[in-house]
Amino acid sequence: MPDGQLLEFTGVTKRFGDVTAVSDFSARVEPGVVTGFLGPNGAGKTTTLRILLGLVAASEGRATIGGTAYRDLASPLRAVGSVLEASSFHPGRTAAAHLKIFAQAAGLPASRVDEALGAVGLSEVAGRKVGGFSLGMRQRLGLAFALLGDPGVLVLDEPTNGLDPEGIIWMRTLLRELARQGRTVLVSSHLLGEVQQTADRLLIISGGRLVFQGETTELSEETDRSVVVDAPDRAALTAALTAAGIDFSALRGGLAVRGDDTAGIGRIALDAGVALSTLQRRGPSLEEVFLDLVNGVRVHPSAGGVVAAVVADAAAEAEAVEADLVDAEPAEAEPLETDVAADGGADDRADAVVAEDADAVAADVSAELDAMAASSPGSAAAVGFAVASTGIIEVIDTAPAAEAPDEESDDRPSDAAEGEHA
Repeated sequence: MPDGQLLEFTGVTKRFGDVTAVSDFSARVEPGVVTGFLGPNGAGKTTTLRILLGLVAASEGRATIGGTAYRDLASPLRAVGSVLEASSFHPGRTAAAHLKIFAQAAGLPASRVDEALGAVGLSEVAGRKVGGFSLGMRQRLGLAFALLGDPGVLVLDEPTNGLDPEGIIWMRTLLRELARQGRTVLVSSHLLGEVQQTADRLLIISGGRLVFQGETTELSEETDRSVVVDAPDRAALTAALTAAGIDFSALRGGLAVRGDDTAGIGRIALDAGVALSTLQRRGPSLEEVFLDLVNGVRVHPSAGGVVAAVVADAAAEAEAVEADLVDAEPAEAEPLETDVAADGGADDRADAVVAEDADAVAADVSAELDAMAASSPGSAAAVGFAVASTGIIEVIDTAPAAEAPDEESDDRPSDAAEGEHA
């Protein structure tokens, strides 16, 4: 049985021209467990996997398999099985012929073709041309290719894409069995619910940066979890919790106690002779935590380095500003002169000042508009605004500008590079 290998990313950065697809990514993928690789579209998942498999060269850092770069592996197909695309098959070849070509190139026995097809449930269609396969069947054939060399490491990009519910359950069971055998299994996906049921550990990437790595149970903190408890005699349950000094809040379906000590709550009810109808832990869903992590609302210590430091500095700065606002003493306003008898009424004088200022502002605006009209005869001044991706609102001049020579940079990422980044 093949041994799994440690996958390690150390300071991996990849730039396509001015676009940084992956930035200072450092993570470890352990053998013997299924590791899910999560991130929104464009986060850098596929680029990271391509760097690991030697398909893309990193701008900085390195990715290794058992301490060795992929290009330096003695027999790559025996060491690593990977599926990044399910459509890279010749439509005129049969499933068996497709695998046989790779088996011969890698020096594998022909028996491995039948074994790999049998492992993914394609034995009965081994002689059919791939062009007539459904997307789910292509996914299975891709996995058969990954298993062809009986490798200790599997790297799969969206392996459940196109599978029906039965196929998804089959894939989940197979991946867990492969990990149980001691192999390293890294699975990229955007199906959060499926990953939660399959993976033991998670890597979450956003904007090319690692925002979480660890076990699924480490995603939420204890303060995020609570125990929901209820009883037919809710008044007796309320009295028991109050007597035990337990803080709780009332819900429509019971009482919520902060923390996750279900055993302790059950013991209190038992000692008070209260029969329970509900006793369960409740915490944030994977979707909620995932969105908080990728949007920067939540920062996990495993993000480390740059991400944690940036957010920590921002939080410290916000606290400092808030403290300054709290400590600042409001300046005393100077009293207004309100000698009505001497000046004929303070209110009349204030109204006159406001009217005079308004006339001055109107005159300035009118003069500015006249100047703009004179500089561009026959057209009105066009002003608008734009919102940048950072949320900054910028005022812009939307009037047609004179034609200027094309200044596109020659070092913009090519279409192929942008495709990899996507």
